[in-house]
Amino acid sequence: MATLIDKRQSVGFETPVAGIESAMVLPRQTRGRGAAVNPAGRFEKHGIALFDDGWESLAELPPLKTTIFEETPKTIITRNDSPDISFDRSINPYRGCEHGCSYCYARPTHAYMGLSPGLDFESKLFVKPNAAALLREELTAPCYSPRTIAIGTNTDPYQPIERTYRVTRQVLEVLSEFDHPVGIVTKSDLVLRDLDILAPMAAKGLAKVAISVTTLDSKLARRLEPRAPTPAKRIEALRQLSAAGIPTVVMIGPVIPGLNDSEIEAILKAASAAGVREAGYTMLRLPHEVKEIFKDWLDREAPDRAARVMSLVRSVRGGKENEPAFGRRMTGSGPYAWSIGRRFELACTRLGLNRKRVQLDSAKFHRPPQPGEQLTLI
Repeated sequence: MATLIDKRQSVGFETPVAGIESAMVLPRQTRGRGAAVNPAGRFEKHGIALFDDGWESLAELPPLKTTIFEETPKTIITRNDSPDISFDRSINPYRGCEHGCSYCYARPTHAYMGLSPGLDFESKLFVKPNAAALLREELTAPCYSPRTIAIGTNTDPYQPIERTYRVTRQVLEVLSEFDHPVGIVTKSDLVLRDLDILAPMAAKGLAKVAISVTTLDSKLARRLEPRAPTPAKRIEALRQLSAAGIPTVVMIGPVIPGLNDSEIEAILKAASAAGVREAGYTMLRLPHEVKEIFKDWLDREAPDRAARVMSLVRSVRGGKENEPAFGRRMTGSGPYAWSIGRRFELACTRLGLNRKRVQLDSAKFHRPPQPGEQLTLI
């Protein structure tokens, strides 16, 4: 049975009324998922709570399946002016991500769709099948000025549904046609499928790939990122990309104080051995609904460390659980954050990482003749 509750009555997550997330799903429905809760988005007036009416009504709930929706946006390049990141434009072929990382800072974006940042984020996905066509249209505009486009800055462009929809590949085909620089961020070895596009682009100084490695512990990775490829596959992907002449970056993202920060040096060493020459890291961010989703994950999967982890998170976030201010949101602040930064820098220096950062070339960009387009005389 289900009942509608007024979210405005909620003051926390301890009371039965406010704790709708723990009542909305059953253990067998969340197997293989990162989140075990499905709180209503922050813009919703009501939430739905499931309860057993005494007739085993909850036993009839089917296993949770991934549902895919197609959307048709009017533009595909997203602009930003954040001083914290190195790019001013990006493309995200998908909304939501089936990898199911409990800590994902992109989860709150599902609230804009009227969906939950919890299980909905990883089981109700949106694909943009017209992305390549939109990109072609935007690149051919006379006023377009080229700069590196980042792919995968919000949700993973190589999550499992990319095998079927191939939207990321179609976008890369357009970028290759225009000799447009692109930087990719992913957790998936599926990126190797597109070596035939990325290697020739990299030879022209047009492509760079970053792979996120959160831990080398396969058991922890399976709990933390349940549907993402194993750490070993990601390291191997870095090796193959590097061998193909593609500039690679290992991203330790996120560093979770008290959970995976002890692995910083080991991850960098493994990546360096695979041929990686650049590295970066980001500190755990817990914006909006992510706070409760991640804390619920900690209580379930690492109860012996939950209190310490959250204490350290607050120590690098000025006593709060999230700090969105520019200059601090990516790396945190305070003594513990400083020590993580110094360890990272020392390890990179020892391994020869970040001695030179590859800059992609925007000067080669050109607009090839398009079908039906009248050619100029000169």
